[in-house]
Amino acid sequence: MLPEAFLERMKQQLGEEYPEYLNSLERPRAVALRFNPLKGNAPELPFVGRSIPWEPQGFYYDPEARPGLHPYHEAGVYYLQEASAMAPVYLLDPQPGERVLDLCAAPGGKTTQIAGRMGGKGFLLCNEWSPKRAKILSRNIERLGVANALVTNEHPERLADRLPGFFDRVLVDAPCSGEGMFRKEEAAVTDWSQETVEMCARRQAEILHSAAQMLKPGGRLVYSTCTFAPEEDEMAVAAFLEAHPEFEPEVIEAPWFQPVENGGHRLWPHKLLGEGHFAAVLRKVGGEEGDVPTMAGEKLPKEWLSFAKELGIRLPEGKAVSFGQNLFWAPEEMPDLRRLKVLRPGLELGEVKKGRFEPAHHLALWLDSCANTVSFGAESAEIREYMHGNVLPGSQKGWCLIKAGDYSLGWAKGDGQTLKNHYPKGLRR
Repeated sequence: MLPEAFLERMKQQLGEEYPEYLNSLERPRAVALRFNPLKGNAPELPFVGRSIPWEPQGFYYDPEARPGLHPYHEAGVYYLQEASAMAPVYLLDPQPGERVLDLCAAPGGKTTQIAGRMGGKGFLLCNEWSPKRAKILSRNIERLGVANALVTNEHPERLADRLPGFFDRVLVDAPCSGEGMFRKEEAAVTDWSQETVEMCARRQAEILHSAAQMLKPGGRLVYSTCTFAPEEDEMAVAAFLEAHPEFEPEVIEAPWFQPVENGGHRLWPHKLLGEGHFAAVLRKVGGEEGDVPTMAGEKLPKEWLSFAKELGIRLPEGKAVSFGQNLFWAPEEMPDLRRLKVLRPGLELGEVKKGRFEPAHHLALWLDSCANTVSFGAESAEIREYMHGNVLPGSQKGWCLIKAGDYSLGWAKGDGQTLKNHYPKGLRR
């Protein structure tokens, strides 16, 4: 049962299309996933079907399948993501080597989509103000093997104060009233009210103001929501443009979406296979580029150098950063973010323990292969045992990269007879 006030507004908003919209809510929900190009070529899977027009790596899949239980999911080969939610990154169009900000990033679908398009080159900052959701975001950055991302848990205002005019592209997938998710999430229906819509619109204006400060002149800002409410969509963009004359709408070719005023696009569930979404593309034509200092790197410890040499690991361009007990490899352009809440400053390499180096799970998922690699069939008994945390047979000695098919899954350590399991306890089944 949808709220009566919502239905009345939708009737006025859609006019003669209103019955078609209601009918769309009765059809089975389309489910989709997006392959991770950072993992190389996508595998052929029996449950994967037709492609999504606006995302080259996106595909619908059989709703009877359970791809979240497949080892490839834990190997970061794909991310389960609603099809319409892939549209804002298509409009953002991030490029390798750029500085990109995903300001409201949890749980990480759009962030990892951006990372895939950047191809491991450039600097990606993904932020989430909720501590609980920020941890989920960090876990997904790890699972998909993203090396050039920094995960923060900050209020947008704090980031804007530190990073003025720093980014080439900014995505604001703003918290909203969730009207486009009514069919997918029951909580969105029960929590809805006109007061919630108005509260969200006020919060969105604040977030957009912070985002505007962090974008370079000439940069692109994409604002998106998963709601139909004009107060949070077209009206929010119009108010932003009035308050920020240094921005103007930008026209992007997107034939699958309905164009609306001020660079906006609507995704209607009765016009495509997906849920409801809104996105607007804005270009910053004025302002100044900020002068943001970068963080200095550190010397890599001899324990890492020995470990990396033994396994033939070569890192991309970047710099070493100590974070607590752990060693990370940060993007070269990472700014100085001391005194901010940072969860993951780049690729986690591991930890020095008593004169030896213990590699991180993140490093395993980033690697394609190394000098000591053991591969098992993706659906083999050995991979099932590994994901349960059990010891595996193997004649290798030292640290070994375990692969499910063609994709890295985690670490094991051999003594010449068995492989001790180092799959993280929190991920074991």
